[in-house]
Amino acid sequence: MSQIDLQWFAPEDEGRTEEPTEHKLRKQREEGRVAKSPELNGSLVFLGGVLLLVALAPWMERQLEEMLIFFFNNVGHSKVDDVQFAVVFARYFLLLVIPFCIVGFIVGVVANLVQNKGFIFSMKPIEPKFDRIVPHLGQYFQRTLFSFTAVFNMIKSIVKVIVIAIIAFVIIRSDIDAILSSQHVPGPMLALQRFSKTASIMLIVAGVILVGIGVLDFFVQKRDFKRQNKMTKQEVKQEFKELEGDPEVKSHLDQAQREMLSQNIPKAVKEADVVITNPTHFAVAVQWERGVQEAPVVTAKGEDMTAQNMKRIARENNVPLMENRPLARGLYHDAKVGDIIPEAYWRAIAIIYAQIGFMDKKN
Repeated sequence: MSQIDLQWFAPEDEGRTEEPTEHKLRKQREEGRVAKSPELNGSLVFLGGVLLLVALAPWMERQLEEMLIFFFNNVGHSKVDDVQFAVVFARYFLLLVIPFCIVGFIVGVVANLVQNKGFIFSMKPIEPKFDRIVPHLGQYFQRTLFSFTAVFNMIKSIVKVIVIAIIAFVIIRSDIDAILSSQHVPGPMLALQRFSKTASIMLIVAGVILVGIGVLDFFVQKRDFKRQNKMTKQEVKQEFKELEGDPEVKSHLDQAQREMLSQNIPKAVKEADVVITNPTHFAVAVQWERGVQEAPVVTAKGEDMTAQNMKRIARENNVPLMENRPLARGLYHDAKVGDIIPEAYWRAIAIIYAQIGFMDKKN
């Protein structure tokens, strides 16, 4: 008797406590894996088709009437053969079906674009993967029978059946008198119109309800997608190590750090040793912790209105303002917030610090 590997029944997300990183989600997107709800797509296509059917009903009725008249008038005519009948039928059939195909295609594409946040082109989902041949029974049963998604899908199907049944019951019951009285109306058209109106209301209301369920399903799928892509602490560390040397990633990290530091401009100016100005276009705040830093550090910088605000904050907090056009412009363009000033500006900065009596204040 063969033994079953108990790892098949181990929780798929065991140890995965960390939220997926932007890099992992981006890779998933590049491979065509995103959070989306086929339920929402189908319900929108259904509702679009129903609304189009209601809008085109009179026109479709005329087309069907023309087709039937043609067939009845020519069914025994020797000059009209089977090929002509087939051509006429195909023409009317396409005329009636093509509008629904176009609307269904447009609604489906738009629904996917909204859910996917743009176009995604990837061949990964259709590439053959031989590891899928291996029967991971534990994961299969967990995903299809014992997971939150499986329970939600079962409840969703039951709710759809119950809701649609209730809608049909309520609408038919409210129109039952009119439906029954239509039996005594001479001519079938009035009775058909009565039934068509009731059926249209039922379909539209059912479509709206299904779209609502589809929206709920989309958020559940989005939550489940993030859960499935959770990472272990080790995976996060490993990914960070792999990306640490990536120039693009380092650039994004530097930009994020600069933005974070720039958001704290008032505090940085208050604690600065001096603010060097252009005087109107640029302002750069620097601070030097002797014994800790090799040279002063740029703690904040700004231009135009931001520079004026920095000067105002400096005056209000008795922080020295020093006008030095080339130095302010050079530091603004060549130094990032949080970085030690470039060595080329050390001599000029030393003169500034001597002018404000920095050494005397520290002593």
